[in-house]
Amino acid sequence: MKLKLGKIVKFKKAKAPNNNKIIGKYVVVEPLNIKKHSKDLFKNYQTDSQNLNWKYLSYGPFKSLNSFKKWLNNFCINYDPFFYAVYSKRHKQFTGMLSYLDIQRDHGSIEIGHINYSTLLQNSVEGTETMYLMMKNAFENLGNRRYAWRCNNLNEKSKKAALRLGFTHEGVFRQMYVHKSRNRDTAWFSILDKEWAKLKKRYLRYLKKTNFDKNLNQIKSL
Repeated sequence: MKLKLGKIVKFKKAKAPNNNKIIGKYVVVEPLNIKKHSKDLFKNYQTDSQNLNWKYLSYGPFKSLNSFKKWLNNFCINYDPFFYAVYSKRHKQFTGMLSYLDIQRDHGSIEIGHINYSTLLQNSVEGTETMYLMMKNAFENLGNRRYAWRCNNLNEKSKKAALRLGFTHEGVFRQMYVHKSRNRDTAWFSILDKEWAKLKKRYLRYLKKTNFDKNLNQIKSL
């Protein structure tokens, strides 16, 4: 009996995330610097009065800037996860954060996660461009084959966002984590390198300045 095997892949190794800024039309995504970014981030996270941003995360919310800084220092200044802060050119401040994680350079697989957009970044062209820039960097600069997204399977907004952004749903890992004393089933999504060229064209059409009015409200959806 002849066993089936995967195709031969001519792949060496993906590059590691680096300290370069990722610059777009509407945002600058830069590696997290606690001294530079924490004050803006903490202030803007306070606009979420119901703390909905933190409901599906394994940490937060934070009651003070000092406790937020302490968490940043303990959790966010690492190679994996590799955190970034998002600077909005329109608002002239840092409005959210996110990271690469599960960085598997030998296999060319990297994940986007720990996404926490303040209300200034949610449902905005800046938020979508941030996703595009991180994806473009993962494929074109770092040389990955797979770009993943995972979230709590109960987080309908996150799952809807993944599909809008071009990810394919792969399935659910049952009872994967316990977060804040609650079970978490994890939904998985991905984009592959062979899918990137077509998806990139879609993003570039969407992000054209002619697709937004003077208040940066979209004319045609992604």
